[in-house]
Amino acid sequence: AGMAAHRQLSRFWEWGKNIVCVGRNYADHAKEMRSPVLSEPVIFLKPSTAYAPEGSPILMPAYTRNLHHELELGVVMGRRGRAVPEAAAMDYVAGYALCLDMTARDVQDECKKKGLPWTLAKSFTASCPVSAFVPKEKIPDPHNLKLWLKVNGELRQEGETSSMIFSIPYIISYISKIITLEEGDIILTGTPKGVGPVKENDEIQAGIHGVPNVSSATLPVRLQE
Repeated sequence: AGMAAHRQLSRFWEWGKNIVCVGRNYADHAKEMRSPVLSEPVIFLKPSTAYAPEGSPILMPAYTRNLHHELELGVVMGRRGRAVPEAAAMDYVAGYALCLDMTARDVQDECKKKGLPWTLAKSFTASCPVSAFVPKEKIPDPHNLKLWLKVNGELRQEGETSSMIFSIPYIISYISKIITLEEGDIILTGTPKGVGPVKENDEIQAGIHGVPNVSSATLPVRLQE
């Protein structure tokens, strides 16, 4: 038994190593960011200490004045994959989670101007709140979901995964050619339009229409000590 016994996929955030994020995977979001739509995905990483499991507060780093929510469908890997063919990619998926890619937008703008990596803007502690794990069986078609996010009860983001530029199998195949993916890793598949700022004591709720066990836990925003 040993370690493996404790590695339940339903608690992937406790032991999964890699958080791989795709930038600009919805045309309407690329447009609102005034970014060109690209011919291949932009990928960046968050450390595993970015995980904030359901119910823990969202921490705002002291160095940002403009923290944004980005609502994303997360794809949790069920097995190790390297250079996975697109046609077989879904066999590597264990399930899904709703994720937030919390982004220090002012810091990201500076990074972009200087041509620097986005690490300070995207990869800080607790920058990846995640919902409960949803097994693959519960979501027969991940490209037919409607995601939503509210701040203080007001709808801010609503997006359909059918409008992704790069499909989930394409993304898994593309990433796995560069980074070997392992069981428990998660891929954040990009955010639809409607990203915007949150401030201290705001409350964020998010969900997937028609998937009841992604509870819309209310996440408070707190300043990082």
